[in-house]
Amino acid sequence: MALYDLVAPRLEECGDPRYRTADIRAADPLGADALLAALPAMNAGADVPALTVALRTLVPDLDRAAEWSVVDALAAMRDLGILLGSLKRHGTEPVAAVPEILPVLELLSRRTDMVPRDTVHHYTIWNPTGSRRRMYTGHPMEAHLQEAVRMAFPGLVAALDTCSRLARLEPYDPGFAVALDRIAHHLQSMVDSIDFTIARVTPEFFALTLRPYFEDIDVAGRAYLGPAATQVPLWPVDLTLWQCDRSAPAYDAFLADSVPYSLPSWRDFHARHAGGVSAVSKLSAAVSWETVERLPLQLAASAHALGRVLKILRTFRARHIGLARKAAYRDDLRLYEAGSGGAPVALLRSVLDLTRDNETMVYRATGGTRQRAGTR
Repeated sequence: MALYDLVAPRLEECGDPRYRTADIRAADPLGADALLAALPAMNAGADVPALTVALRTLVPDLDRAAEWSVVDALAAMRDLGILLGSLKRHGTEPVAAVPEILPVLELLSRRTDMVPRDTVHHYTIWNPTGSRRRMYTGHPMEAHLQEAVRMAFPGLVAALDTCSRLARLEPYDPGFAVALDRIAHHLQSMVDSIDFTIARVTPEFFALTLRPYFEDIDVAGRAYLGPAATQVPLWPVDLTLWQCDRSAPAYDAFLADSVPYSLPSWRDFHARHAGGVSAVSKLSAAVSWETVERLPLQLAASAHALGRVLKILRTFRARHIGLARKAAYRDDLRLYEAGSGGAPVALLRSVLDLTRDNETMVYRATGGTRQRAGTR
């Protein structure tokens, strides 16, 4: 059983229908199962007429769609979305080809309080498993990439809740180090996820076969990115640990574009904590009043825990950028200036440097040192 499936029952207790993962996966409000089983064959043949007919066939009646629950609306957007990305991959703007889809996308957006197309949540977490799995290509590597993202989400959801508690604490509080240790435990799934991806998904497959399906589409004159794995948000952890007051303009601009693709509760988290005081700044201020050689035990524990979390973030980003470089800097693979989530490799490098700089500051403030992580 996948880790997300173990965590899902607890998540559903929060009352947010977006965490009713099993229900969303099971839902098929458009009756799309049989049609989408044929999608990989349509894509393999670049059959734009068939894809257009398929999308038109699934366009629901607006009055019927307006009565759907949030669960059904999410499932409908999932199934329409994989056709949107397929048409765009073959050079066709889907809304231009099937204009009647526009009011449906706008309705589903309002109903779910999310962007008017599918996101990484639709493509991975809310995607059925087994024979009903929605895929562009049907290739095992595509399934592996979806599973890698599923691996990461439980930890991120748990980390989000713990970050909310951490933001209310100070480094002298015993709960500060405890919260950071929990975040470190939650974030290990991100490292496991990137290792899983490196082992099972080649850069060639992603860059040449899968990446073209994640292009942005035009919806009412605005471009919306596809459901790329890079929408998996580490920014709530960054925001709490360092980004809210120790960031850089390029990362701030990237987050401004990325946050809208998140769940409503995660966007609310950003609104509450942006402009706050980060854990790194709190620790720096506390340490400035102490003698490094005789730090109070609780403050030393907080510093150690904070450094550990930053190291995990650095490790993940070092491995991610190593993977991205393989796809971005090989002449036979370099098709795009930016990654599937809209970030160029230079920005990934910048965020890695920011993470490393904050980790270094924590260790220096407490009289320690750390080893530099290499990329893989």
